Amino acid sequence: MKGVRSIENIEEIFEKSGAILKGHFLLTSGLHSPVYWEKFRVLQFPNYTEQLCRLIANHFQKQRVQVVAGPTTGGIILAFEVARQLGVRGIFAEKEGAHERAFRRGFSINPGERVLIVDDILTTGSSIRQVMTAVTSQGGIVIGIGVLVDRSEQRIEFGVPLFSCHRAETIIYTPQDCPLCAAKIPLVKPGGG
Repeated sequence: MKGVRSIENIEEIFEKSGAILKGHFLLTSGLHSPVYWEKFRVLQFPNYTEQLCRLIANHFQKQRVQVVAGPTTGGIILAFEVARQLGVRGIFAEKEGAHERAFRRGFSINPGERVLIVDDILTTGSSIRQVMTAVTSQGGIVIGIGVLVDRSEQRIEFGVPLFSCHRAETIIYTPQDCPLCAAKIPLVKPGGG
């Protein structure tokens, strides 16, 4: 398959890999949704991962990126591949407590280093904000954010450019207002977290 360019082709990648699931899902944010994007069904295919990461790398190639950082777990794969394509380091931030992330395993950001943050699915932005804090606490400069799918209900402002390979607004509910719960549809907690 040649380079992915159009939204139809990007969504087709997710559909072909079986990554778009329908049902009643508990998201990492604690919200409920009738649709779940299982990014690991896409990330298991190196060809698809390479194509999607190329879109992110191409978008930020003129920004003098020095490090690509992502949150565990999907962000590890994306940080590696985007960094590989840009010819820079790729690192990841791990959970530390309930609401923080930190660079471990000898990873660090040098003061003034220009950092591109990547993530798989953007819903609330909490993982990205945690990585941003980890970067800036070490003196790094976040120059942009790249995600595979932006499924946030409303556009999220991070104070730096945000690029998404695909935008797919997905309905989300708070648990107390969830019509799927009211209809007694079983709630599924997908993923590994």
